Amino acid sequence: MSGGVQGRSVSASPPISQLGIETRRGGELPFKVGWTGYSGHLWVEPTSSCCEKSSLSELPDLILPPAFPPETPDSIRRRIENEYLSPSLDDELDSASNCGKSWDFDWYGEGIRRLDPSQPQVAVVPVYEPPFRRANRKETKRNVLLDRTQLRETTQEESPKDPWIPGYEQVEVIQSAEGAHNSSSVLRKPGPPDHFVKGSSGNQPFLPGGFDLSQTSERYVPEGALNGEWVAEILQGGPLQTVPPGFKRGLDLGTPEPFSHGFREEARAVDVSSIQDAGSVPFNDLFRKAWEESEVPEETYEASSFSISVAHEDEQEEKSAEPPGGQEQDQVLENIFSDIKEEILSSLQPEEKRDAKKGEVWAVMETIPGIAEKFSELVPDMAMTFPFELDAFQKEAVYHLERNESVFVAAHTSAGKTVVAEYAFALATKHCTRAVYTSPIKTISNQKFRDFSDKFDVGILTGDVSLRPEASCLIMTTEILRSMLYKGADIVRDIEWVIFDEVHYVNDVERGVVWEEVIIMLPEHVNMVLLSATVPNTFEFADWIGRTKKKKIFVTGTMRRPVPLEHCLYYSGELYKICSMETFLPLGVKEARDAHHVKTVPKVSGGGGGAAQGRGAGYGAHGRGGGAGRSGHGGKSFGGKVGNQSGSGRGGNGAWRSETSQWYSFVNYLLKKALLPVVVFCFSKARCDQSADSLTAIDLTTGSEKSQIKIFCDTAFSRLKGSDRRLPQVVRVEDLLRRGIGVHHAGLLPIVKEVVEMLFCRGVIKVLFSTETFAMGVNAPARTVAFHSFRKHDGKSFRQLLPGEYTQMAGRAGRRGLDKVGTVVVMCWDDIPEEGDLRRLLTGKPTKLESQFRLTYSMILNLLRVEELKVEDMLKRSFAEFHAQRALPEQQQQLLEREGALSKMNATIDCILGEPTIEEYYALAIEAERLGEAVQETVMQSRAAQQALTPGRVVIVKTPQVPVPSMGVVVRSPAGSNKATVVLALHRGAVPIIPPSSASNSTGSALSTKKLAEEGYFISRKENRGLDDEYSVSTGSSRKGSGTVRVTFPHYGTAAGVGYVVLEVENKNFVSISKAKIKVDPVRLLEDVNVTAYSAAIQQLLLLEQEHKDEDPPTLDPLKDLKLNDLEIVEKYRTRSVLLSKMAQNKCHRCPKLQEHYVTVKNQHLLQERVKQLKFELSDAALQQMPDFQQRIEVLQEVGCIDADLVVQLKGRVACEINSGDELIATECLFDNQLDDLDPAETVALLSALVFQQDASEPLLSPQLAAAKERLYATAVRLGEIQAHHGLPVNAVDFARATLRFGLVEVVYEWAKGTPFADICELTDVPEGSIVRTIVRLDETCREFKNAARIMGTPRCLKRWKRHLRQLKET
Repeated sequence: MSGGVQGRSVSASPPISQLGIETRRGGELPFKVGWTGYSGHLWVEPTSSCCEKSSLSELPDLILPPAFPPETPDSIRRRIENEYLSPSLDDELDSASNCGKSWDFDWYGEGIRRLDPSQPQVAVVPVYEPPFRRANRKETKRNVLLDRTQLRETTQEESPKDPWIPGYEQVEVIQSAEGAHNSSSVLRKPGPPDHFVKGSSGNQPFLPGGFDLSQTSERYVPEGALNGEWVAEILQGGPLQTVPPGFKRGLDLGTPEPFSHGFREEARAVDVSSIQDAGSVPFNDLFRKAWEESEVPEETYEASSFSISVAHEDEQEEKSAEPPGGQEQDQVLENIFSDIKEEILSSLQPEEKRDAKKGEVWAVMETIPGIAEKFSELVPDMAMTFPFELDAFQKEAVYHLERNESVFVAAHTSAGKTVVAEYAFALATKHCTRAVYTSPIKTISNQKFRDFSDKFDVGILTGDVSLRPEASCLIMTTEILRSMLYKGADIVRDIEWVIFDEVHYVNDVERGVVWEEVIIMLPEHVNMVLLSATVPNTFEFADWIGRTKKKKIFVTGTMRRPVPLEHCLYYSGELYKICSMETFLPLGVKEARDAHHVKTVPKVSGGGGGAAQGRGAGYGAHGRGGGAGRSGHGGKSFGGKVGNQSGSGRGGNGAWRSETSQWYSFVNYLLKKALLPVVVFCFSKARCDQSADSLTAIDLTTGSEKSQIKIFCDTAFSRLKGSDRRLPQVVRVEDLLRRGIGVHHAGLLPIVKEVVEMLFCRGVIKVLFSTETFAMGVNAPARTVAFHSFRKHDGKSFRQLLPGEYTQMAGRAGRRGLDKVGTVVVMCWDDIPEEGDLRRLLTGKPTKLESQFRLTYSMILNLLRVEELKVEDMLKRSFAEFHAQRALPEQQQQLLEREGALSKMNATIDCILGEPTIEEYYALAIEAERLGEAVQETVMQSRAAQQALTPGRVVIVKTPQVPVPSMGVVVRSPAGSNKATVVLALHRGAVPIIPPSSASNSTGSALSTKKLAEEGYFISRKENRGLDDEYSVSTGSSRKGSGTVRVTFPHYGTAAGVGYVVLEVENKNFVSISKAKIKVDPVRLLEDVNVTAYSAAIQQLLLLEQEHKDEDPPTLDPLKDLKLNDLEIVEKYRTRSVLLSKMAQNKCHRCPKLQEHYVTVKNQHLLQERVKQLKFELSDAALQQMPDFQQRIEVLQEVGCIDADLVVQLKGRVACEINSGDELIATECLFDNQLDDLDPAETVALLSALVFQQDASEPLLSPQLAAAKERLYATAVRLGEIQAHHGLPVNAVDFARATLRFGLVEVVYEWAKGTPFADICELTDVPEGSIVRTIVRLDETCREFKNAARIMGTPRCLKRWKRHLRQLKET
């Protein structure tokens, strides 16, 4: 308020008792301000200008009485003492009846201790169904869906007029801990808004679908804590649980004394029954247990019942006194479960019953009958409509999407797979949820963003750009989605669909692992749409996804192309058709070869032999290769180098036309035949630019098209700043575009590449030279597709194109609705390719989907910081372990069977010689056999050994028919076509039963008595022979045999009370060759089957055994007899001889039951090994990546990212923040403070080494930046040495060179200082597009380093990185 003539301010802060203020000064208008009443009304009253100050004027008009009595120091002290210092009790609030608490205690220990029921694990809740799914139900449905979580039955008939009656399902009750911030549940508390899209490393990832928390609970829950056994142990005096989960040590509370109680058994029984009546036992557990018990095989059930009855014999006696109520209840439950099971099985179809017995089928590849005719009835209210009729596979996919089911669509390029992705976007928009479209390369993401922006609310997230991340439909690269899943971004809660485009990219060696990680980490509520080209194992891959996510995947697709393709060879200005309607035409190849022959054969006589001299053979790099040529017509060098060649090799036409002239000829030919536009695939960025620049005299656009191109380019390039508008690349590409020629590869600026894509889609570009990424990235078919060559560089070496890659690129030929046929041209620069190579490429099978899963340090650290997830769980669910995990149920069954068989074989062996030593004998035999594998091949291949194997030579053999080393004699040596040696060996085992056919053949081989008599044989009586047979055939003199063997191998018999066997023995089955020899008659043994001859041979062997009672006959000396020169072989031979000598000294060696006992022990050991192997295969140690995992764990422990208990440390948390470079190098760089002495420009320049991924020339650096480079390089070498030390296949220097590329350090440094982009491009040979991508990715890298500094807790470092980011944005 102002008063006076000059506007003087008046302060309105009078004493509380004053109600008026009078002001007056000379030259001013006096006035008086006052307040009236308790409400504080303000009034102003002018006063006389000539009044004089008096004592009366200072008095207020009204003085009110004080509201409170006056305060004195004594009164204040008394009030404080009474209120705060004097204790007192309130008679009403502090009474004993209100404050006290009493407990009922049974002083005599005979009471029943009641337990409060635990929180229920399951509950029955209504199932909400959207209104658009309730309508148009006119038929009666009866669906009994039974699984672990759902039991629902609907029997009433519904119509649009009937009220909607919800169904019910049984769900798990969410515990209160699942709503905590560190929970993996989707119901947890949301994080800050800044982390909504990309998440934070402090968040827990959401629980992936298909994971069971009960399987991972043993990691952090003590053993026995889930079933209450640890409580009983403590009451009985067991140890206490002193170390909490996650802690390294706990409190030493000592050993508690056993708790003595006097509960009566009757009371305990009543207590258990009351708990069961209360329903604390989960229904799903009871049902699952009853279901599994009903499926146990009969033998297993009997064995388990027997073991249970024996183990609980005492308990059965105690329970016999209990009332029969419990048994009646169990019987009732059993009847209920059996009734439910019978009802469910009766409702299944025969195929479903068979699947229920075999196991759940997760991939479904069945055509919906009548989908084309009944589609409008099955899907009455579509989320979006299309201006064309959908194909059958598209209708099937839409039908499954409406049913909230995941689909796998496999079809050729340009067949219409994108329609399924669009419909998933429409469903997400309709349901007010989100959908994510993932792609392997950024080109696809950019093109889909442009296509979908007109139809949906779309945002894009890639490594280069981030636009509208809050949109309902997001397009992103697979790496971005993986980061969101690991960091628990809250946006994942809203995702309903994830569309995986180009799923066959999972075969990529470098980035295929990202697809598997994303599929495994997706939460349960997310459905998947998988789009892929045709691959042979579609069903197998879908089955893996279904088993991993525990949901069915419906496979659909088509093998029909919307536009048929014709494949041709282009040679010397003509097209030769070699494939049409997927049928290879050899005649076209022959015609092209004939044309080539006419061109290349010289007209001068006598020059035919050198027609192909000078031509490069094979497929040169990028289609320009060379090599030594082959003479004649076989010297094929498709893609061979062209240029100056000798005239003698070109048919007298002088030098071969240059590549430029061939391009002119090819383009003019296509223009004449109306085959434009054409996409020419060149597998090199430099080749694309050179080919486009060579067509300087070609102009393919009209005046209106030139005007359209100019306006579009001017509008697009106007976004560039200053001198960037006149960059050489921009000027060159713009000039090419005006003439209808374009280039498309990764070296272009992003804006230039986008302009080329959009102009090609508009149809004004007639000839486009592109790399392979265009076939995957841009949905823009052309009339013709041409291949410059068949060779490409896959990042490691040059190789031929695969059939799947060729099919992917060739599929861009043919525009649906415009062309009746698409043309694919193979350019033949110098020679015609081989027919076999063409046939393989055009008609070969596509490459199967194979797992490229590998462990990374980032993956390990992200999983170790989460208690609910384990790295082993990720390894088990990878596609590489799919077949092993699918076989686990069968292996578990095998383990049970073999353990049961092993328990039956554990009976003691009854030895007739006293204490059995068969185990020692078996161990010696196994060791001797192991040494024999390394020695016997060399010994038997020696000339001395082959010469020693003559008839009559005593040998020791071990064959499948004679499983123990047994003495034998050589009957026939190997000769001619008979490579095996025939041996007569002792057989102290059971003779196998010979089939009747074999027996007849053996008896039939003997000569008739009449024929024998005619040949000079006579018959002697039994008493003269001492044999078991009644008669035997003998001969008086030896004769030469005919060579016909009349016994069937193996031939068993008995002579002199000992069994024998005649068999063919291979070299590997000889144990040793003895020095001893005996007399045998091969003719009588093999041709006559004379029992006397067999008896004589066996008797000689038995006499030889008696001569060497505790040892085998002496064997040939390796040096003197066998002439072996290898000292190592000789040493092993002598060691094995010592083992054989110990075996001969064993009392089991000559035991009649040796073979029987040996086979028993061998089978027992084989079963033990098989059981051990099955247990190993069922364990985590059998995983393929487990050795690599252990090695990487050791590396992380050494660098300090984790401790000995696998707990992630501070350095490990920092490493989790780094995604755009090598996490270990970046973390060591931060903790070593290597960037502290660098300014912002130098810091950003050095970080470019982590982002840049190409080879480039060495930069020129300042001394300070060069020193920082050396420090970082030394860190990388040290980390490589650590990895190599722990067994990883890493070379330290190669690791440092592969992870750190310093080619753009100078360029980024100059850019950060503000140097124009046109100037910095002159500093390197790296394309402009690669420079821009590196600079854009540096922004994300700096942001990751800033978050890492925040986790490290260094404010100075955090401020420095914030300053770097601010300066980077300003630049």
